[in-house]
Amino acid sequence: MPEVRKFIKSVGIFLLFTTIMYFAYLFMWADFMPRFLQKNIFYRIGSTGYTFTRLQEVKTTQNVDVLFLGSSHTYRGFDPRIFAKHGMKSFNLGSSFQCPTQTEILLKRYLHTLNPKTIVYEVYYPTLASDGIESSVDIISNDKNDMESLKMAWKLKHIGTANTLLYAYCNELIGATDGFKEKLVKESDAYIPGGYVEKKAEAPKSAVLKQSPWRYDLNPLQVQAFENIIASIKKNNIRLILLQAPITKKLYQSFNKKEEFDKKMRGYGEYYNFNEILNLDDSLHFYDSDHLSQAGVEVFNKKLIELAFKK
Repeated sequence: MPEVRKFIKSVGIFLLFTTIMYFAYLFMWADFMPRFLQKNIFYRIGSTGYTFTRLQEVKTTQNVDVLFLGSSHTYRGFDPRIFAKHGMKSFNLGSSFQCPTQTEILLKRYLHTLNPKTIVYEVYYPTLASDGIESSVDIISNDKNDMESLKMAWKLKHIGTANTLLYAYCNELIGATDGFKEKLVKESDAYIPGGYVEKKAEAPKSAVLKQSPWRYDLNPLQVQAFENIIASIKKNNIRLILLQAPITKKLYQSFNKKEEFDKKMRGYGEYYNFNEILNLDDSLHFYDSDHLSQAGVEVFNKKLIELAFKK
């Protein structure tokens, strides 16, 4: 019996020591190592896309007419100033490469206070095929973490997401990020109240032509989260508009199963594919292969308002 107690005590000491060392290693690696060596931790507060500022603003926003959800095509594609000119108060809750696994969490946190009359959900084929890691660490790094964050990390089962969440929880506990603020203008990007990011300068024309082909099948984890979102929106009697935001013709043509994806989306309700509706100029209306210039945003938003809000 004394041997058993001694063994249990030894195991307990070992576990305590390894836990302390793991957290110490995690903090030293995240705080002092160059980013290219941080293979399994991706904490990026104030990262590209203004997720931090957007998720601070959403906490003080209530009762909107239109809520926008989706990837960077969303926060760079729906300008609340244009919708305001047509009498609509809107908020843009997009985030970088936002997958349904992250959209679902954001809706659980903010749908009740935003209380939208209409939700415009930008559906991008690659986000429904993604593992969701990139978007998970963006949300974890830039929002207050709760039980939903833990559930998401468990579903994704990725060491990078788990480490980032541990690091974020500890930072919140010690108040390391209290008082953090982002600059509202970063190089050619400017944050516009309501969640939108405006591109102030256009990219070189050659950048528009670069793209990689997408040959993916949808990820069942993302499809299930997507269907949970649809069910939640319908349960709350909110009008739902699904759409594909415009991307360059060359990138759009590189996607496989386009017709199959359109058919699937139409099965969920009101749906528009603006790659088929609009005939935009790849050089004039885009600043890279899949993001609209401000000129493109204005054409896109006005057409959406005409089709979906002026009936």
